[in-house]
Amino acid sequence: MEEVRQEQPLEMATTEPQAVAPTAINYLDSSGMNKAYKTAAVLSKSDLMPDTYKGKPENILLAMDIASRGGYSLFLVVQNLSIIKGKPGWSGQFCIAAINACGKFSPLKFVDVSDGGGGCYAMATRLSDGEVCCSPAITMQLAKDEGWLDKNGSKWKTMPEQMARYRAASFFARTFCPEVLFGLQTVDEIRDVKGYEDNSSEKTVISM
Repeated sequence: MEEVRQEQPLEMATTEPQAVAPTAINYLDSSGMNKAYKTAAVLSKSDLMPDTYKGKPENILLAMDIASRGGYSLFLVVQNLSIIKGKPGWSGQFCIAAINACGKFSPLKFVDVSDGGGGCYAMATRLSDGEVCCSPAITMQLAKDEGWLDKNGSKWKTMPEQMARYRAASFFARTFCPEVLFGLQTVDEIRDVKGYEDNSSEKTVISM
């Protein structure tokens, strides 16, 4: 018997991030680029910046561009976009929040399944036409078959339900609204491929 669980609304879905997002960056405008870089240089000195961005205005500059194009707060982006072994990845929380905030679907729900050792799939109704959209089912058998479960330090061993939800949300986004992630993977997806051994870029992620 399938059990439907609705994810609690996240703060990101009820705010208006466009009001605090930085201006879009025109990389061909040297004057605008200089102003943006100066802003990034000031922000890079903040103690609120994660290690990925602290003292690195060039990283903040790219985060500013992502924030402007997505209509997000820059602070939200830098707190939820990590660099894992050279690849940028969103937090699982951000993925869920971005889907809920895009305005195209009802709040995301997670439906538990018993097949394949247990797991879930993500489901939401597309508001434009009323179609029910579902991600593939993410099960423990799938995690084992793909090698996620056996990675050194894998969170699939200690928090499988949460990992299944994060993965189901990322699959949903890539299928039905890929623009909300800008083509980037989540941190957990990157670690499932590259491993968990290097934790140097880990940081505390704020709740949204």
